[in-house]
Amino acid sequence: MKSEYRWPYLTQSDTEGTKSSSERKRTNDVKIQVGGRGSPGGRAGGAAETRPTRCTSRPAQPLDAGSASYEERTVTGVRGRAVELSCGPAVPAVVFWSFTAAGSTGPPRAVAVGSGLEAVVAPGVGALGQASLRNGTLELRELRAAAAGRFFCQGLFPEPGRLRVGYAAVLLRVLVPVSRPFVRPTAAVAVEGTEVALICAVREGTAPLSFSWQHREPRGGALAAPMGLGVSGTELRLAPANRSHAGWYVCTARNEVNNRTSEPVYLDIVYGPDEPAISVEPFFPEQGGFSAGEREDVVLSCLAPSNPPSRYIWLHNGSQVHTGQTFVIAAIARGQAGTYTCLAENTHLQTRTQATIILTVYYPPAGSPSCSALATADLQDVALRCRWPGGFPPARLRWVGLWEEEEEEEEEGAAGPSFSMATNIRPGVTTRNGSSFACLATHPTLREGAMCRTTLWVPAGSPACTAVATKHDEFVMLQCRWEGGTPPATLRWWDSRGQALGVPMPSAAVLVLSADASLGGQDFICVATHPLRAAAAECHLRLDVPELEVEQSEVAVLEGGEARLACRWCGVTHLGAEMVWYDPREQEVPLGMAKYRLEQDEAWANLTVRDAEWPGDGGTYRCTAANAVGTTSLPVHLRVDRYPAPPNVTISKLRYTRARTEVRLEWRTQGTGNLTGFVVQRRQAKKPQRRAPGPWETAAGDIEPHSRDRRLGGLDPTVVYAFRVLAVNHRTAGHPSEVQTPAEPPFEALPAVTGAAVAGMLVATAVSLLAVRCVARHRDNLPRECRGEAQQGSRGSGRTPNTLTSSVPRAARPTLPHVSAPTPSPWCPALSVCTWPRVRAACPPGPALKPQSSPARPRMLQRPQAGRTEQNGDREMWVAPAQQLQQSHSQPCQMPLLPTCRLASPSW
Repeated sequence: MKSEYRWPYLTQSDTEGTKSSSERKRTNDVKIQVGGRGSPGGRAGGAAETRPTRCTSRPAQPLDAGSASYEERTVTGVRGRAVELSCGPAVPAVVFWSFTAAGSTGPPRAVAVGSGLEAVVAPGVGALGQASLRNGTLELRELRAAAAGRFFCQGLFPEPGRLRVGYAAVLLRVLVPVSRPFVRPTAAVAVEGTEVALICAVREGTAPLSFSWQHREPRGGALAAPMGLGVSGTELRLAPANRSHAGWYVCTARNEVNNRTSEPVYLDIVYGPDEPAISVEPFFPEQGGFSAGEREDVVLSCLAPSNPPSRYIWLHNGSQVHTGQTFVIAAIARGQAGTYTCLAENTHLQTRTQATIILTVYYPPAGSPSCSALATADLQDVALRCRWPGGFPPARLRWVGLWEEEEEEEEEGAAGPSFSMATNIRPGVTTRNGSSFACLATHPTLREGAMCRTTLWVPAGSPACTAVATKHDEFVMLQCRWEGGTPPATLRWWDSRGQALGVPMPSAAVLVLSADASLGGQDFICVATHPLRAAAAECHLRLDVPELEVEQSEVAVLEGGEARLACRWCGVTHLGAEMVWYDPREQEVPLGMAKYRLEQDEAWANLTVRDAEWPGDGGTYRCTAANAVGTTSLPVHLRVDRYPAPPNVTISKLRYTRARTEVRLEWRTQGTGNLTGFVVQRRQAKKPQRRAPGPWETAAGDIEPHSRDRRLGGLDPTVVYAFRVLAVNHRTAGHPSEVQTPAEPPFEALPAVTGAAVAGMLVATAVSLLAVRCVARHRDNLPRECRGEAQQGSRGSGRTPNTLTSSVPRAARPTLPHVSAPTPSPWCPALSVCTWPRVRAACPPGPALKPQSSPARPRMLQRPQAGRTEQNGDREMWVAPAQQLQQSHSQPCQMPLLPTCRLASPSW
């Protein structure tokens, strides 16, 4: 099957373009075979592809075969890109493109054919790329390598009056870009000193190809050509390899199309370890090693270049103490001095190296230097001593005077410094009081050194002497103190005969003597000497019996008051004696008694007698003090006075009340005198025979002095009591009054009877008037007969009486009228509340009337539930409670109708 295309006849108008449009309307169809079976552009067994083309009929134009042109050129394209193949300098009217592959000997195959704006691309051209034909130019996009070969173009070029045939042969070269290269080392890890090579290769690319190498160090940096290697081929050979060759390698491949760079490849060079180098911080080198101050943080670092990195092990005096490149000794101690060895190991090569240092630990003496000044043996000179023992190495000490520092520094070269202790002797006579000296101490571990100072001065004042007795007064201890001063003063005891006692002591001298009465009155002298003082100082002490004095030798107090007895020391030396008070019974007064309050201090002791009683607390009290030499006692007489006697009392009235459980007592006083109150006493007046009267009991003891009467209760009505009254002046009671028994109360029945009778008459009159008024108003509602009823139960039972089924004759059943409460006004008060007092009921019990909106005749409803029955003699009554009715202002008030009273006759 052949593909056919319809092509127009070529006319003169195609070239000249001068014919009218009417002449170009006629068209004819021409079939052109593009390819068929066996043709290069055809598809085996495929149908021929035809495309009709509409052409304008124009006069036939002869071809000029003699003027045919032939052109041949070479075009270069790149795979994957676009290339344009031109048929000639002019645009042909009809063009045919065919292709012969490079190296092929077969016939060409059709590629495309076109006329004007219409073009057809032959099937199978996609193997060359994406082909398109425009204006006779063949464009191949996304060019493929199979497009390399010879493209042949045949075209008809219109010229004036004729058609020219043109031929063009285009030789297309397809270049392939170089692919990304890759690097393959002969060994990923190489040992220093061996040979290693790196090979660079690419998968594709049009020759010729060129290669270049770049190197970057392991820790980064810019790419650069390998040092000392000028190789630009596909192979980079390192012979021998060293540690500087380790790092990243990159290969770059180039051709005339492009250049590509490979991914970095790391080449590892194994080496080491080199000999370790040990560094110490802080850095204090010395002969044979390093030194550090105690309590400092010491950092030991070891560096042995190696790949892979070295494994470090630290040894202290041959024992492993740490693993790692850096060994930090926090707050190093003196026991951590010694040799430190760094062992470096390459685990890959199994090689080791080591280095050793000596570390010395310096430490200063403990504390700070101490300065002291002591008197020499003859007590004439002063020995200045500066001590600061310990430390390594020992501290360097030297004395300087604060105003002679330069002079001392000049003399230092002759005398030389001292270590740990320095002594300087200063004459006491030529040394001024208040002179200051300093001791300077230096040590390698101290940046600014240390210093102590001392100032020579005489203690102020004079020595003080005291005498103290030991427990149980077995010994007497003499103390002489004169504190202060540098150096301290030297003290020693002497007796009155000039004999030295004890040994000289600085600042304080103590002399212990056996207690003996012969020591009383003896004098002792304490002599104090100082190198800076020309004359000695003294203090005198005399051992005496304790001396006391009292504030008053006789003290008076009223009964019930407090008396203060004061006693204090009079002398200076007491030898530990304590003041003790004795009462009139010669008994020691202890602390914490309720009767006495004892207050003591170093210089006094006061005794307070509380609530003084007559005559028990009166008498002679003694203030006593005893020491190892003797005893002293002073008396103080205490006189307790009583209050004056109060006036006498006479009972003026004593009478029982009606119940005989209380009495009303009145009295009066006779004579003059002070009093603070009264006391009423009682006892039983009648006792069984052969028994003595009972004791007096206080019936009232808190009576004010201005009171003259008292009501006393709590009496037994069956007992006859006797009463008496006493006047009291504080604690002094006067003579008791005469003893009396209460009189019976007077009879008072007449007023009560009279009042009850009058009240009964008034109540009866009111009830009668109410009954008559009720009968008059409610005569139509009165029952014809009253049925007798009896009530069972006791008073206050609250039950409604049961109705009797009595057979009493009608004549015996009296009919009683209803009685109502007072009738209010026809209209409610302003507050709209109707209040009814409690009413005693009558007649058969019935309910109250409900309030109505307008006046109406009352009518009986059912029996009320409220109320109770009462028995009063021969009467039985129904008592209804008081009621309140809430109503509006426009409602009249209607009284509730309550049952009235009936006679409870036994005949019913």
